[in-house]
Amino acid sequence: MKNKKLKILIILGLIVLTTTGCTKILTDSNKKQVKNDVTGQVLTQNILCKPEDKNSIKKYIKNKVDINKLPECTKMKINDGKYEGLWTDLLVKPSAFILIKIGMIVKNYGLSLIIVGILIRLLTLPLTIKATKNAEIMKKLQPEMLKIRTKYEGKTDQESIMKLNQEMMMLYQKYNFNPLSGIFGSFINLPIFFAFLEAVQRTPAIFEDKFLGFQLGTTPAVGLTTPLWFLYVLLVILIGYTTYISFKSAGLNTSDESTKNMPKIFTGMIMLTGLFMPSALALYWITSNLFVIIQSRILKKGE
Repeated sequence: MKNKKLKILIILGLIVLTTTGCTKILTDSNKKQVKNDVTGQVLTQNILCKPEDKNSIKKYIKNKVDINKLPECTKMKINDGKYEGLWTDLLVKPSAFILIKIGMIVKNYGLSLIIVGILIRLLTLPLTIKATKNAEIMKKLQPEMLKIRTKYEGKTDQESIMKLNQEMMMLYQKYNFNPLSGIFGSFINLPIFFAFLEAVQRTPAIFEDKFLGFQLGTTPAVGLTTPLWFLYVLLVILIGYTTYISFKSAGLNTSDESTKNMPKIFTGMIMLTGLFMPSALALYWITSNLFVIIQSRILKKGE
């Protein structure tokens, strides 16, 4: 019971964190979004460090952003003493700092994102394994759960509802199943992903860099209008393919009519979102998916 309460508190805490910060888009005097003319990237107003790209510098100065007060990206600190909310101070700034420091070591911020993506997956591996095992147990539970629900179908009196809940709890105990564990394991990666999204958008050294021909700050939707459009098509395909395979590998129950199309629907939604996501985040997403696929295959071999 204590563990269950603790998990609920952690989830609520993460929800609170995600509501205490945001990325501010740079707009001109006509309230239009300001873009880098070369990369097509929408620029962020509340950047964490100085840009180096000449086109971006001109845009910031023209729209009255005092970039001279900002540190160089390679010299930025994990805590600059300026409070911007729990979300920014606890997740966004540390994420940017880690990406910068690893990027300086490996000489590329795209590679830094891949390395950090793998490290995060390794750190959250126990939770992910538990969520995967929970999904497998859930498959076994489905027939028995259906029997219990059928048994009390149409009964709305309090006694029947109590008996239904009691039988469900006994079933969970029989299989040592905790519904919250799966939710917690899946949810924990979301705030990390959004923290990295904001870190990329607010750190010029990252969004101005390139990796394998990709401009890290450019979205595939913009990249499709460039001479290297085929690279961005490949990126979106990889987002979709790895998402679909990782979803299928996660052991989620998609055997009944209501859920059998879920992997395709979810993949379609992610591919659509991926079109408007910086290439840097696409790299992180693909890396994360590949880790899940490999992990799931290793776990299945070990069963």
